[in-house]
Amino acid sequence: MKYKYLEHTADAKFQAFGSGIDEVFTNSALAMFNILGKTSEVKIKKTYKIKLKARNYERLLLDFLEELLFLLDTEDFFLHEVIKIKISKKFELEAVVVGDDYKNYDLKSDIKAVTYSDMKIEKTKKGYAATVVVDI
Repeated sequence: MKYKYLEHTADAKFQAFGSGIDEVFTNSALAMFNILGKTSEVKIKKTYKIKLKARNYERLLLDFLEELLFLLDTEDFFLHEVIKIKISKKFELEAVVVGDDYKNYDLKSDIKAVTYSDMKIEKTKKGYAATVVVDI
């Protein structure tokens, strides 16, 4: 299982899983965009490189997801997939994401922001799990 949606009163909450931190970040991005629509149906017409640095993995995940929302808001970018991601132990991220213009798809919702409340990344028996809440 890549991710699952959890109950939350007003916002959307999900848990993303992965054997490593890189996979957790990738699956978090997919979970967030699948709130809007099916990422698997998005064509690959746009490519963006993302480079970030933070003080810990939770902050880095927040910044990564916020950067994707920034691309959605400013470049009309709708994610299909994270094709490359590298995260260092110094909390540096380099990623390449691909997708298309969101105007070509019927979006189910709108995401206003990623919140830091309830955000956590934990070590599990199978790797890692991240819990994320987004304001919709």
